[in-house]
Amino acid sequence: MHPILIVDNEIDVRSSLAHALSRNGYPVVYAANGMQALDEFGKGRFSLVISDMRLPEMSGIDLLTAVKRLSPQVPVVMTASNGTIENAVEAMQHGATDYILKPLSLETLETVIRNACRKANAQARAVSGGRDLEMISGPKTMVTRDPKLLKVLKLAKDIAPSKATVLIQGESGTGKELLASFIHIQHSRDKRPYIAINCASLPDGLAESELFGHEKGAFTGAMNRKKGKFELANRGTIVLDEISEMPLQIQAKLLRAIQERSIDRVGGTSSIPVDVRIIAISNRDLKTEVKEGRFREDLFYRINVIPLTIPPLRERKKDIPILSRHFLEKYGSLYAKPVTRISDAALSVLMGLEWPGNVRELENTIERAVLLTETDSILPEHLFLEHEEADTDPSPRIRPGLTVREMERELICQTLKKVDHNRTHAAEMLGISIRTLRNKLREYKAEGLSEPEDS
Repeated sequence: MHPILIVDNEIDVRSSLAHALSRNGYPVVYAANGMQALDEFGKGRFSLVISDMRLPEMSGIDLLTAVKRLSPQVPVVMTASNGTIENAVEAMQHGATDYILKPLSLETLETVIRNACRKANAQARAVSGGRDLEMISGPKTMVTRDPKLLKVLKLAKDIAPSKATVLIQGESGTGKELLASFIHIQHSRDKRPYIAINCASLPDGLAESELFGHEKGAFTGAMNRKKGKFELANRGTIVLDEISEMPLQIQAKLLRAIQERSIDRVGGTSSIPVDVRIIAISNRDLKTEVKEGRFREDLFYRINVIPLTIPPLRERKKDIPILSRHFLEKYGSLYAKPVTRISDAALSVLMGLEWPGNVRELENTIERAVLLTETDSILPEHLFLEHEEADTDPSPRIRPGLTVREMERELICQTLKKVDHNRTHAAEMLGISIRTLRNKLREYKAEGLSEPEDS
């Protein structure tokens, strides 16, 4: 077993945890803060990270995010002295395996460790199940056979060893953050800090402080010196997600930081040199943003050194089957459900959609289907889709006044149309045998009613 990394700024807590776990046969490494923890994380492999929510300089959530970027398969358990439901939800949303309150009993710890390692092993098996696919792996797995995306990934791998600034553009849910972490992990900097910040969520009036830090007394409420994200990412990678949402005045300061390779803390008197790889991400067309005056042209040219664009899922539909099966294996193992296949009918439905939410939406759909199914197969009714294909026929299909027989025929016709008149798929979706479907169609024909064309 690889060591367990304990992160807590209270020396008594660190010591007692390390002593208790070591006495029970667990190898242990500990750190007093997030930066120390990342340094240790870069030196070797760990089976588990146990971190307090409240840490100096880098919060527990920031550490959790950084660990998950570097090695998403490593389980992270968050601890807190005064926990709240909101904190627990936030931790789980950022990838925590568990959230427990102090003081920690050895019995609770051992249960948490066993469960966390079991879940991590299940996830590892899910990811390894896709080895026969054509893929390029980063901290997480990118699965594709699409020539355009493979070309983007090849370029990303080629430029990864450089320090060149990268601009990743694409629609929401295409995997831009995944590509950013892929570039980071491919470089020798993969053991160094990886700091991601969402520019759209920067608090009003505090954006400069979040990015560049501040000195004690720089403004009301600045009780201590604080390092900004650029300093925390020094000698590593900083990802500026949704950079198009950054206020213009902060764009000017970012431009200077990129040009000078140094930053000024708010209230500071001297510049601080930083060595960071900058990856900017946008789901908007920045050229359009520049034309409309919402984004600085000089900043655009500074970050557009290596432009990478990820095609949307609707332009690479051949990836839908392999992605679906990849997510099926992932969530089947994660939730310990014996789901082994996606029915042809369900796959036909998935292939027929436009996926405005792209790969993220597809993953959510498969995860939900795995949870809903009680069999070993995902059927169309398990997909529980949030959107359907637009119906080109505006006339009402099922309406008051129709007989049950007319409604039945309408349902059969709609289903056949949905699956391109494939009777086998239609019968599966309708929950009837192919023989019953053929008999129904023969009855409609004998009655002089039009029969949908067969494929």
